[in-house]
Amino acid sequence: MQRLVLFDLDNTLIDRNGAIHDWAVQFAARHSLADDATTQLVELVQERAFPVTFETVRAQYRLQPSAKTLWRQYCSNIAAAVRCPERVLAGLDVLRATGWRVGVATNGATDIQNAKLQATGLIDRIDGVCVSESVGARKPAPAVFEAAAVACGSLLSQGGWTVGDNPETDIDGGRRAGLRTIWIPNGRAWPNRLAAPDHCVPDAETAIALLLASD
Repeated sequence: MQRLVLFDLDNTLIDRNGAIHDWAVQFAARHSLADDATTQLVELVQERAFPVTFETVRAQYRLQPSAKTLWRQYCSNIAAAVRCPERVLAGLDVLRATGWRVGVATNGATDIQNAKLQATGLIDRIDGVCVSESVGARKPAPAVFEAAAVACGSLLSQGGWTVGDNPETDIDGGRRAGLRTIWIPNGRAWPNRLAAPDHCVPDAETAIALLLASD
């Protein structure tokens, strides 16, 4: 099996949930919204955040800025808020130095996901990336994993690993794509209807250590 690992981005390498909550608090305050707006805003962008999402936000709160402007501000604010732990960045460097190909396979809009990769310094620690919007499919579709592998100069048919937090999109999707799997639960229980992951670890740093020890 080749030394290839495809990481999920949100809530795997970076804390998207925390960044969204902080953004929602600041957004509600900036636009003088009601007390319950923070929770509503989080719910609106939690599952999927795309430009069209901010047409809904604009209409719901009767905001003056255009949906396009709100989306641009959201991308900028989220990218500025997210962080990748230094130990994870260092671990990615070690993986590549020891012959691993390291990629990111993520669902989402291309502009915001690329902004996060740039802002966190992850873009300099990976060999390739596939954002779902760029291939017109979303994980768990094998096309996302396949495109990420190709971006790393590898072929999915030669195997590898995937690391992620979502049981359906990351782990079950990766398994169906022929990859071994490492799950980061983030406090969730594994759904019994799905085949169990190969490994379960608390964070990306531990996943990297497991990969380095697997040779």
